[in-house]
Amino acid sequence: MSQPSVRSEIIDGVGVITLNAPERRNAFVLDMCTETAEVVDALEADPSVGALVITGAGSAFCAGADLSHLGGSHGSSNEEGLLAIYEGFLKIARSPLPTIAAVNGAAVGAGLNLALACDVRLAGESARFDTRFLNLGIHPGGGHTWMMRNIVGPQSTAAMVLFSEVLSGAEAERHGLAWRCVPDAELVPLAIELGARAAAAPRELVIRAKATIGDMGQVPNHEAAVARELVDQVWSVTQPAFADRLAKLQQKISSAN
Repeated sequence: MSQPSVRSEIIDGVGVITLNAPERRNAFVLDMCTETAEVVDALEADPSVGALVITGAGSAFCAGADLSHLGGSHGSSNEEGLLAIYEGFLKIARSPLPTIAAVNGAAVGAGLNLALACDVRLAGESARFDTRFLNLGIHPGGGHTWMMRNIVGPQSTAAMVLFSEVLSGAEAERHGLAWRCVPDAELVPLAIELGARAAAAPRELVIRAKATIGDMGQVPNHEAAVARELVDQVWSVTQPAFADRLAKLQQKISSAN
């Protein structure tokens, strides 16, 4: 029986998704995109899962996408082929759960998009962040330049997209593309540790907090931000989880005194 091209497991409330095609350096093909979407759907439907981590098997995170689906092959138009490829990482981008990319090697093109689609990127020392679109004679797609610019700013985006700068894990940390760069052996355990912190909080509260962070990009000023947060903060103080945790905190303070 052939191995699935996407594996998943749940550890400490964290859904760990592993692209499992090391023979092609985890490059996306249409079947893998479909499997990724199915795995994400299953994990999001599991109330015990409070965060997602995505990484790659072998020596690469994701070496891009199989572009043979373009040019009308497989009975599809170029637009349809591209949108089908995008679905592999857009499913992660749309997830209401906190997401972490554990970038364990090369993240190239669509593979870099997969990392950009996550809320936080952790880099192993062997990580390489490479846009490579222009080198292949293709325009960036899937929201690549928008995600990149929002994360690292216009100059770093231009350096990587236009001037083909490739960042190591340490360089990605320095430019703000990765939250932290760690030895490869520590990468996935650290990602699970971070994910477990989010998973330890009430699930709906975390989902609402992530949505608020996303909304803040469109909020014009501090006053509007206060109003936006107030809606969900009022909701949160009416929840049993808040009352329970507040009571435990007060009990702890009383015991210390």
